[in-house]
Amino acid sequence: MKIDFNSSDGPSLGVEVELELVDRETGELASAATDILTELGEGHPDGEHPKAKHELFECTVEIITGVCQRVDEARDDLAVTLAEVREAADRRGLDVMCSGTHPFSSWADQTVSPNPRYERLVEEMQWMARRLQIFGVHVHVGIRSPEKAVAIANALAGYIPHFLALSASSPYWEGHDTGLASSRSKVFEGLPTAGLPAPIENWSDFEAFMETLVSSAAISTVREVWWDIRPHPDFGTVELRMCDGIPTLREVSAVAALAQSLVLHLDQLDDRGFTLPRHRDWVLRQNKWRAGRHGLDTEIIVDEHGRLEPLRESIHTLVEELTPVAQRLGCVGELALVEEIMEVGPSYERQRRAAPAAISTASDLHPVVDQLVRELETDELSR
Repeated sequence: MKIDFNSSDGPSLGVEVELELVDRETGELASAATDILTELGEGHPDGEHPKAKHELFECTVEIITGVCQRVDEARDDLAVTLAEVREAADRRGLDVMCSGTHPFSSWADQTVSPNPRYERLVEEMQWMARRLQIFGVHVHVGIRSPEKAVAIANALAGYIPHFLALSASSPYWEGHDTGLASSRSKVFEGLPTAGLPAPIENWSDFEAFMETLVSSAAISTVREVWWDIRPHPDFGTVELRMCDGIPTLREVSAVAALAQSLVLHLDQLDDRGFTLPRHRDWVLRQNKWRAGRHGLDTEIIVDEHGRLEPLRESIHTLVEELTPVAQRLGCVGELALVEEIMEVGPSYERQRRAAPAAISTASDLHPVVDQLVRELETDELSR
Protein backbone atom coordinates (compact mmCIF):
# COMPACT_ATOMS: atom_id res chain seq x y z
CA MET A 1 0.00 0.00 0.00
CA LYS A 2 1.64 3.20 -1.19
CA ILE A 3 1.14 6.12 1.21
CA ASP A 4 2.43 9.52 0.10
CA PHE A 5 3.90 11.73 2.81
CA ASN A 6 3.43 15.45 2.11
CA SER A 7 6.77 16.52 3.55
CA SER A 8 7.07 19.86 5.33
CA ASP A 9 9.99 22.22 4.75
CA GLY A 10 10.60 22.68 8.45
CA PRO A 11 9.11 22.30 11.94
CA SER A 12 5.77 23.94 11.16
CA LEU A 13 3.13 23.79 13.86
CA GLY A 14 -0.56 22.97 14.08
CA VAL A 15 -2.72 22.58 17.19
CA GLU A 16 -6.16 21.04 17.72
CA VAL A 17 -8.18 21.69 20.89
CA GLU A 18 -11.38 19.84 21.82
CA LEU A 19 -13.71 22.16 23.75
CA GLU A 20 -16.56 21.11 26.04
CA LEU A 21 -19.91 22.91 25.90
CA VAL A 22 -21.50 23.12 29.36
CA ASP A 23 -24.81 24.42 30.64
CA ARG A 24 -24.20 27.56 32.67
CA GLU A 25 -26.73 26.64 35.33
CA THR A 26 -26.22 22.92 35.82
CA GLY A 27 -22.60 22.57 34.72
CA GLU A 28 -23.59 19.50 32.68
CA LEU A 29 -22.35 18.88 29.17
CA ALA A 30 -24.72 20.35 26.57
CA SER A 31 -25.44 18.93 23.10
CA ALA A 32 -25.26 22.14 21.09
CA ALA A 33 -22.37 21.73 18.65
CA THR A 34 -24.52 21.55 15.51
CA ASP A 35 -26.38 24.75 16.38
CA ILE A 36 -23.16 26.59 17.17
CA LEU A 37 -21.25 25.31 14.13
CA THR A 38 -24.19 26.13 11.84
CA GLU A 39 -24.13 29.69 13.11
CA LEU A 40 -20.35 29.97 12.80
CA GLY A 41 -20.44 28.54 9.28
CA GLU A 42 -22.69 31.28 7.92
CA GLY A 43 -20.86 33.23 5.25
CA HIS A 44 -18.17 30.58 4.80
CA PRO A 45 -17.88 28.32 1.73
CA ASP A 46 -20.16 25.28 2.03
CA GLY A 47 -21.51 26.76 5.27
CA GLU A 48 -18.60 25.40 7.32
CA HIS A 49 -16.24 27.33 9.55
CA PRO A 50 -12.67 26.47 8.47
CA LYS A 51 -11.32 26.23 12.02
CA ALA A 52 -14.25 24.98 14.12
CA LYS A 53 -15.34 21.37 13.65
CA HIS A 54 -17.58 18.60 14.91
CA GLU A 55 -16.19 15.84 17.09
CA LEU A 56 -17.74 12.51 18.08
CA PHE A 57 -20.33 14.00 20.45
CA GLU A 58 -22.59 17.02 20.18
CA CYS A 59 -21.15 18.41 23.44
CA THR A 60 -17.81 19.07 21.72
CA VAL A 61 -16.45 21.66 19.31
CA GLU A 62 -12.92 21.19 18.04
CA ILE A 63 -10.95 24.30 17.13
CA ILE A 64 -7.87 24.04 14.96
CA THR A 65 -5.10 26.29 13.71
CA GLY A 66 -3.84 26.74 10.21
CA VAL A 67 -0.24 25.86 9.38
CA CYS A 68 1.82 28.05 11.72
CA GLN A 69 5.56 28.63 12.09
CA ARG A 70 5.65 29.89 15.68
CA VAL A 71 3.90 29.04 18.91
CA ASP A 72 2.60 32.58 19.43
CA GLU A 73 1.07 32.47 15.95
CA ALA A 74 -0.73 29.21 16.78
CA ARG A 75 -1.97 30.60 20.10
CA ASP A 76 -3.35 33.74 18.43
CA ASP A 77 -5.03 31.60 15.78
CA LEU A 78 -6.75 29.48 18.43
CA ALA A 79 -7.76 32.55 20.43
CA VAL A 80 -9.70 34.03 17.50
CA THR A 81 -11.76 30.87 16.94
CA LEU A 82 -12.20 30.31 20.68
CA ALA A 83 -13.72 33.79 20.99
CA GLU A 84 -16.20 33.01 18.21
CA VAL A 85 -17.22 29.72 19.82
CA ARG A 86 -17.55 31.37 23.24
CA GLU A 87 -19.78 34.14 21.89
CA ALA A 88 -22.06 31.66 20.12
CA ALA A 89 -22.20 29.50 23.25
CA ASP A 90 -22.97 32.49 25.46
CA ARG A 91 -26.01 33.35 23.35
CA ARG A 92 -27.34 29.90 24.24
CA GLY A 93 -26.66 30.13 27.96
CA LEU A 94 -23.61 27.89 27.66
CA ASP A 95 -20.01 28.11 28.81
CA VAL A 96 -16.87 26.63 27.27
CA MET A 97 -14.05 24.73 28.99
CA CYS A 98 -11.32 22.21 28.23
CA SER A 99 -10.30 19.18 30.30
CA GLY A 100 -9.60 15.51 29.69
CA THR A 101 -12.98 14.47 31.11
CA HIS A 102 -16.03 16.29 32.40
CA PRO A 103 -16.09 15.94 36.20
CA PHE A 104 -19.61 14.54 36.49
CA SER A 105 -21.64 14.28 33.27
CA SER A 106 -22.60 10.77 32.15
CA TRP A 107 -21.34 9.38 28.85
CA ALA A 108 -24.70 7.63 28.39
CA ASP A 109 -26.43 11.02 28.10
CA GLN A 110 -24.35 12.26 25.15
CA THR A 111 -25.63 12.57 21.59
CA VAL A 112 -23.48 11.38 18.68
CA SER A 113 -22.77 14.06 16.08
CA PRO A 114 -24.67 13.71 12.78
CA ASN A 115 -21.81 12.38 10.68
CA PRO A 116 -21.71 8.99 8.87
CA ARG A 117 -18.09 8.51 9.98
CA TYR A 118 -19.05 8.76 13.65
CA GLU A 119 -22.13 6.60 13.14
CA ARG A 120 -19.94 3.87 11.64
CA LEU A 121 -17.47 4.16 14.51
CA VAL A 122 -20.19 3.72 17.13
CA GLU A 123 -21.80 0.86 15.20
CA GLU A 124 -18.50 -1.01 15.05
CA MET A 125 -17.04 -0.17 18.48
CA GLN A 126 -20.34 -0.06 20.41
CA TRP A 127 -19.77 0.56 24.15
CA MET A 128 -16.10 1.33 23.64
CA ALA A 129 -17.02 4.28 21.41
CA ARG A 130 -20.15 5.38 23.28
CA ARG A 131 -18.19 5.96 26.49
CA LEU A 132 -15.59 8.19 24.77
CA GLN A 133 -16.70 11.24 26.69
CA ILE A 134 -13.11 12.46 26.64
CA PHE A 135 -11.34 15.51 25.29
CA GLY A 136 -7.78 16.11 24.16
CA VAL A 137 -5.27 18.47 22.60
CA HIS A 138 -3.21 17.36 19.59
CA VAL A 139 -0.01 19.01 18.35
CA HIS A 140 1.36 18.57 14.82
CA VAL A 141 4.98 19.38 13.97
CA GLY A 142 6.19 19.40 10.36
CA ILE A 143 8.70 16.76 9.22
CA ARG A 144 10.87 16.80 6.07
CA SER A 145 10.59 13.14 5.03
CA PRO A 146 8.62 9.99 5.84
CA GLU A 147 11.70 8.18 7.15
CA LYS A 148 12.37 11.05 9.53
CA ALA A 149 8.74 10.93 10.62
CA VAL A 150 9.10 7.30 11.71
CA ALA A 151 12.45 7.80 13.45
CA ILE A 152 11.30 10.94 15.28
CA ALA A 153 7.93 9.41 16.24
CA ASN A 154 9.74 6.41 17.73
CA ALA A 155 12.01 8.69 19.75
CA LEU A 156 9.10 10.88 20.88
CA ALA A 157 7.41 7.84 22.44
CA GLY A 158 9.94 8.04 25.27
CA TYR A 159 8.49 11.43 26.20
CA ILE A 160 4.85 10.36 26.42
CA PRO A 161 4.92 10.52 30.25
CA HIS A 162 6.31 14.09 30.16
CA PHE A 163 3.50 15.41 27.98
CA LEU A 164 0.80 13.32 29.66
CA ALA A 165 1.72 14.41 33.19
CA LEU A 166 1.95 18.10 32.26
CA SER A 167 -1.48 18.00 30.58
CA ALA A 168 -3.26 15.50 32.85
CA SER A 169 -6.69 16.94 33.60
CA SER A 170 -9.06 14.03 34.08
CA PRO A 171 -9.06 12.95 37.73
CA TYR A 172 -12.87 12.65 37.80
CA TRP A 173 -15.24 10.34 35.92
CA GLU A 174 -19.01 10.59 36.29
CA GLY A 175 -18.82 12.29 39.69
CA HIS A 176 -16.13 10.10 41.24
CA ASP A 177 -12.45 10.66 41.89
CA THR A 178 -10.72 7.91 39.90
CA GLY A 179 -7.46 8.21 41.85
CA LEU A 180 -5.73 8.87 38.51
CA ALA A 181 -4.20 12.03 37.14
CA SER A 182 -5.48 11.06 33.67
CA SER A 183 -8.46 8.74 33.43
CA ARG A 184 -8.92 9.88 29.82
CA SER A 185 -5.77 8.03 28.78
CA LYS A 186 -7.17 4.74 30.10
CA VAL A 187 -10.63 5.23 28.57
CA PHE A 188 -9.13 5.98 25.16
CA GLU A 189 -6.92 2.89 25.28
CA GLY A 190 -10.08 0.79 25.06
CA LEU A 191 -10.11 1.33 21.28
CA PRO A 192 -8.09 -1.26 19.35
CA THR A 193 -6.09 1.34 17.37
CA ALA A 194 -5.49 3.81 20.21
CA GLY A 195 -2.78 4.10 22.84
CA LEU A 196 0.92 3.44 22.47
CA PRO A 197 2.22 3.40 18.88
CA ALA A 198 2.98 0.09 17.21
CA PRO A 199 6.68 -0.80 16.79
CA ILE A 200 7.33 0.56 13.28
CA GLU A 201 10.88 0.37 11.88
CA ASN A 202 10.62 2.48 8.71
CA TRP A 203 8.15 3.96 6.24
CA SER A 204 7.77 0.71 4.31
CA ASP A 205 6.88 -0.98 7.58
CA PHE A 206 4.26 1.73 8.24
CA GLU A 207 2.77 1.24 4.76
CA ALA A 208 2.64 -2.54 5.23
CA PHE A 209 0.93 -2.23 8.62
CA MET A 210 -1.67 0.21 7.25
CA GLU A 211 -2.31 -2.12 4.28
CA THR A 212 -2.98 -4.98 6.69
CA LEU A 213 -5.42 -2.90 8.73
CA VAL A 214 -7.27 -1.50 5.70
CA SER A 215 -7.39 -4.82 3.81
CA SER A 216 -8.74 -6.62 6.85
CA ALA A 217 -11.38 -3.87 7.37
CA ALA A 218 -9.94 -3.08 10.81
CA ILE A 219 -9.87 0.56 9.65
CA SER A 220 -11.18 2.36 6.58
CA THR A 221 -8.51 5.10 6.48
CA VAL A 222 -5.17 5.87 8.14
CA ARG A 223 -7.02 8.57 10.12
CA GLU A 224 -8.54 5.81 12.26
CA VAL A 225 -5.18 4.91 13.80
CA TRP A 226 -5.26 6.94 17.01
CA TRP A 227 -1.84 6.24 18.47
CA ASP A 228 -0.41 8.57 21.11
CA ILE A 229 2.14 9.56 18.47
CA ARG A 230 1.63 8.95 14.78
CA PRO A 231 3.00 10.10 11.43
CA HIS A 232 0.33 12.11 9.60
CA PRO A 233 0.91 11.59 5.86
CA ASP A 234 -1.58 14.20 4.62
CA PHE A 235 -0.17 17.00 6.76
CA GLY A 236 3.48 15.90 6.59
CA THR A 237 3.78 15.93 10.38
CA VAL A 238 4.24 13.86 13.46
CA GLU A 239 1.16 14.24 15.62
CA LEU A 240 1.37 14.12 19.41
CA ARG A 241 -2.02 12.89 20.66
CA MET A 242 -1.29 11.80 24.24
CA CYS A 243 -2.33 15.06 25.92
CA ASP A 244 -5.52 15.47 27.93
CA GLY A 245 -7.67 18.52 27.29
CA ILE A 246 -5.67 21.55 28.45
CA PRO A 247 -7.64 24.19 30.39
CA THR A 248 -5.81 27.37 29.28
CA LEU A 249 -4.21 28.64 26.08
CA ARG A 250 -1.25 29.51 28.29
CA GLU A 251 -0.70 25.81 28.98
CA VAL A 252 -1.45 24.87 25.36
CA SER A 253 1.36 27.24 24.36
CA ALA A 254 3.74 25.58 26.82
CA VAL A 255 2.99 22.10 25.51
CA ALA A 256 3.22 23.26 21.88
CA ALA A 257 6.59 24.89 22.54
CA LEU A 258 7.86 21.72 24.20
CA ALA A 259 6.66 19.63 21.26
CA GLN A 260 8.04 21.86 18.51
CA SER A 261 11.40 22.31 20.25
CA LEU A 262 11.75 18.59 20.98
CA VAL A 263 10.94 17.58 17.40
CA LEU A 264 13.47 20.04 15.99
CA HIS A 265 16.08 18.85 18.50
CA LEU A 266 15.56 15.22 17.45
CA ASP A 267 15.61 16.24 13.78
CA GLN A 268 18.96 17.96 14.28
CA LEU A 269 20.40 14.91 16.03
CA ASP A 270 19.27 12.77 13.11
CA ASP A 271 20.91 15.17 10.63
CA ARG A 272 24.18 14.85 12.55
CA GLY A 273 24.14 11.07 12.22
CA PHE A 274 23.07 10.15 15.75
CA THR A 275 20.82 7.15 16.26
CA LEU A 276 17.69 8.51 17.89
CA PRO A 277 16.78 6.97 21.26
CA ARG A 278 14.11 4.29 21.41
CA HIS A 279 12.68 2.52 24.45
CA ARG A 280 11.37 -1.01 24.76
CA ASP A 281 7.59 -1.30 24.51
CA TRP A 282 7.26 -2.59 28.06
CA VAL A 283 9.17 0.44 29.38
CA LEU A 284 6.92 2.78 27.40
CA ARG A 285 3.81 1.06 28.75
CA GLN A 286 4.98 1.22 32.34
CA ASN A 287 6.04 4.87 32.09
CA LYS A 288 2.75 5.91 30.52
CA TRP A 289 0.84 4.15 33.28
CA ARG A 290 2.92 5.87 35.95
CA ALA A 291 2.29 9.31 34.47
CA GLY A 292 -1.43 8.62 34.04
CA ARG A 293 -1.72 7.37 37.61
CA HIS A 294 0.53 9.76 39.55
CA GLY A 295 1.08 12.66 37.16
CA LEU A 296 4.21 14.67 37.82
CA ASP A 297 4.79 12.98 41.19
CA THR A 298 6.13 9.75 39.78
CA GLU A 299 9.40 8.20 38.75
CA ILE A 300 9.94 6.93 35.24
CA ILE A 301 12.11 4.04 34.08
CA VAL A 302 15.09 5.34 32.11
CA ASP A 303 16.81 2.09 31.07
CA GLU A 304 16.25 -1.65 30.79
CA HIS A 305 17.88 -2.21 34.17
CA GLY A 306 14.95 -0.42 35.85
CA ARG A 307 16.86 2.71 36.88
CA LEU A 308 14.43 5.42 37.94
CA GLU A 309 14.35 9.20 37.62
CA PRO A 310 11.78 11.59 39.11
CA LEU A 311 9.60 12.84 36.27
CA ARG A 312 9.82 16.43 37.50
CA GLU A 313 13.61 16.30 37.29
CA SER A 314 13.44 14.79 33.82
CA ILE A 315 11.17 17.62 32.64
CA HIS A 316 13.42 20.28 34.22
CA THR A 317 16.42 18.80 32.42
CA LEU A 318 14.53 18.58 29.15
CA VAL A 319 13.47 22.23 29.30
CA GLU A 320 17.07 23.30 29.94
CA GLU A 321 18.31 21.16 27.06
CA LEU A 322 15.70 22.51 24.66
CA THR A 323 16.02 26.21 25.55
CA PRO A 324 18.64 26.93 22.82
CA VAL A 325 16.36 25.24 20.28
CA ALA A 326 13.40 27.28 21.54
CA GLN A 327 15.45 30.43 21.03
CA ARG A 328 15.83 29.54 17.37
CA LEU A 329 12.09 28.89 17.11
CA GLY A 330 11.10 32.07 18.98
CA CYS A 331 9.27 30.26 21.78
CA VAL A 332 11.58 30.61 24.81
CA GLY A 333 8.86 32.37 26.80
CA GLU A 334 6.29 29.70 26.02
CA LEU A 335 8.72 26.89 26.84
CA ALA A 336 9.42 28.53 30.21
CA LEU A 337 5.70 28.17 31.03
CA VAL A 338 6.35 24.45 31.51
CA GLU A 339 8.05 25.41 34.76
CA GLU A 340 4.99 27.44 35.77
CA ILE A 341 2.75 24.41 35.29
CA MET A 342 5.01 22.36 37.56
CA GLU A 343 5.12 25.15 40.17
CA VAL A 344 1.39 25.92 40.31
CA GLY A 345 0.32 22.35 39.60
CA PRO A 346 -1.18 20.73 36.50
CA SER A 347 -4.93 20.65 36.06
CA TYR A 348 -5.56 17.37 37.91
CA GLU A 349 -4.08 18.97 41.04
CA ARG A 350 -5.96 22.24 40.57
CA GLN A 351 -9.26 20.42 40.07
CA ARG A 352 -8.81 18.46 43.28
CA ARG A 353 -8.05 21.67 45.16
CA ALA A 354 -11.35 23.12 43.89
CA ALA A 355 -13.40 20.06 44.87
CA PRO A 356 -14.91 19.58 48.34
CA ALA A 357 -13.16 17.22 50.72
CA ALA A 358 -16.08 14.79 50.57
CA ILE A 359 -18.05 14.15 47.39
CA SER A 360 -21.51 12.72 48.05
CA THR A 361 -23.30 13.74 44.83
CA ALA A 362 -22.12 14.63 41.34
CA SER A 363 -23.26 18.23 41.81
CA ASP A 364 -20.60 18.60 44.52
CA LEU A 365 -18.12 18.87 41.65
CA HIS A 366 -19.84 21.93 40.15
CA PRO A 367 -17.04 24.16 41.58
CA VAL A 368 -14.56 22.19 39.46
CA VAL A 369 -16.56 23.04 36.33
CA ASP A 370 -16.71 26.69 37.42
CA GLN A 371 -12.93 26.72 37.83
CA LEU A 372 -12.30 25.15 34.43
CA VAL A 373 -14.61 27.66 32.74
CA ARG A 374 -12.88 30.53 34.55
CA GLU A 375 -9.39 29.29 33.69
CA LEU A 376 -10.12 29.16 29.96
CA GLU A 377 -11.77 32.58 30.07
CA THR A 378 -9.00 34.33 32.06
CA ASP A 379 -6.08 32.24 30.77
CA GLU A 380 -4.79 31.98 34.32
CA LEU A 381 -3.91 28.86 36.32
CA SER A 382 -5.85 28.67 39.59
CA ARG A 383 -3.58 28.70 42.62
